[in-house]
Amino acid sequence: MNRDLSFHEIALGIVTPMANERETAVRFVREVIDRCRPYAFRSLRLFVVFDRTCRDGTRELLIEAAIPEVEIVDAPENRCVVDAYLRGYRQALAGGCDWILEIDAGFSHDPAEIPSFLAAMRQGHECVFGVRFGPGGGGFSGPWRRRLISLGGTWLANLVLGTRMADMTSGYEFFSRGALEKILAWGIESRGPFFQTEIRAFAHGLDHATVPITYRAPSHQIGGTVLAESLKSLWRLRQRRVW
Repeated sequence: MNRDLSFHEIALGIVTPMANERETAVRFVREVIDRCRPYAFRSLRLFVVFDRTCRDGTRELLIEAAIPEVEIVDAPENRCVVDAYLRGYRQALAGGCDWILEIDAGFSHDPAEIPSFLAAMRQGHECVFGVRFGPGGGGFSGPWRRRLISLGGTWLANLVLGTRMADMTSGYEFFSRGALEKILAWGIESRGPFFQTEIRAFAHGLDHATVPITYRAPSHQIGGTVLAESLKSLWRLRQRRVW
């Protein structure tokens, strides 16, 4: 990819799964769009993915808001949050997007940090990853147990997989079209939060950059079943080692 690309040459897609987020949905979407509009992209679309778990009218609120850049993606077939992300990625690729940004709704990820991702991607990287820890990390606001799990997961993933990323368990990620196509072709097998580690492991061999992000953890906890499944997924991923 050429260096210092012009934003007006780029079709930008943003992927955001949502569920029951009535209180923040419209404000969040408007802020994301407002952070991107000044760059005058060739096209700008925000793909908001909904499935059957949304029951509080969030979807209807966004439809009423009639924000031109928003595209509602209905995915009742989704069985887990990973399916929502994957559906959003594929929708963005099918829509001809050149760059695809993944951001969590509800302000867990801060839209104010989007310009950092755009600046890094413009330099020609294939992927840009948000990092919360270590040198160049942003910060983590949430229960100490969640922070410990994320730090421990990063340490263990780097040890087992041979990667060297400062944060292996976060979302807030930016991909070129080609990079995302490669990652999806490799295949995301996890059905839980570990899928973010899979993505970063696959991208380890690609030209990637990191930017600091501040993460606000939701109130729900990660249970023992999820942790056990993540450990199994880590071992399976080690055996694959396609990067």
